[in-house]
Amino acid sequence: MNKVVIASDSFKGTLTSSEVADSVAKAVRAVFPDCEVVKLKVADGGEGTSDAIISAKAGRLVSLDVSDPLGRTIQSSYYILDDGTALIEMSKASGLTLLSPDERNPLKTSTFGTGQMIANALTSGCRRFLVGIGGSATNDAGIGMLSALGFRFLNNQGQAVSPNGGSLSEIASIDSASVLEGLSESEFTVACDVASPLYGPAGAAFVFAPQKGADADMVRTLDSGLRHFAEVADYDAGFAGAGAAGGLGYAFKSFLNARMVRGIDMVLDAVGFDKTVQGADLVITGEGRYDGQTQAGKAVYGIKSRASLHGVPVLVVAGSVETPSEDVVCASSDGAFASADDIEKTVIKVLEWRKNLKSLA
Repeated sequence: MNKVVIASDSFKGTLTSSEVADSVAKAVRAVFPDCEVVKLKVADGGEGTSDAIISAKAGRLVSLDVSDPLGRTIQSSYYILDDGTALIEMSKASGLTLLSPDERNPLKTSTFGTGQMIANALTSGCRRFLVGIGGSATNDAGIGMLSALGFRFLNNQGQAVSPNGGSLSEIASIDSASVLEGLSESEFTVACDVASPLYGPAGAAFVFAPQKGADADMVRTLDSGLRHFAEVADYDAGFAGAGAAGGLGYAFKSFLNARMVRGIDMVLDAVGFDKTVQGADLVITGEGRYDGQTQAGKAVYGIKSRASLHGVPVLVVAGSVETPSEDVVCASSDGAFASADDIEKTVIKVLEWRKNLKSLA
């Protein structure tokens, strides 16, 4: 082999993406000492997305005070890449992990802090945005974010409503006269792996609000509010991803004309995967568990799909494997976890086997 590209997700709870890549690289060099090894950090649009992208692109960290999901001031951060693109993770301002379990209440939580990060980047001159929207604590259809960007959501008396999920049913009109300068000329790419529509049995409230602290009555209230808001906004609410992050996907696409993409595709584009994989003999990727959910758009599936476009074979190394196949191997002795040593030994074994097969052909 002349060139191998390593692009693995983390083995959550055991190994980071970088640790997996280092172990695989050792294995490749043990079998093919003269092989060019290229390591790419990847993530599926959730945790680790910013780290993956910033590892391949130069940029600077911007720290700022924003509102957390309940309106308390916290310090958050985002990146501005050297090409002027803002890299923002919604969870750093509006994420569920920012709240204790007894604080979770999607009637009260808001995406306002996410809008503050976008507003700050706009003021800094950014007009291109990469946004991850996984892990939200909210069900406000994005009115919090949009309020921070200058949109006003008014009740029947012409007064602005509180920018949270509990206020959606009060909205009678939307005023966009004070939207921040530069927003209309900005381009948003949003990482979204959720296919839910905005409302209904498969929508944001019924599927995700219970995880955010909603009981059955709250779910019905939130769903009714989402339905009402869609009627007032008069944008299609049935597209896949409208219900992502409590309706934040709906706000991004409908009000900001965002391009919705799979999280792994956004990351692969940002780290230059297509260019890197050209001329490669093999791509090695991995994840903690390879199962039915992998095919639903997780990092490994995205990498396999993208590599196939270039005719490059892929080897998947996983901590546990639900359905074994010739291109998927388990690196764990107990079927649940894998250590760095497990991965290195497994990859060496597979590569030596392939090397021997080729020499016998």
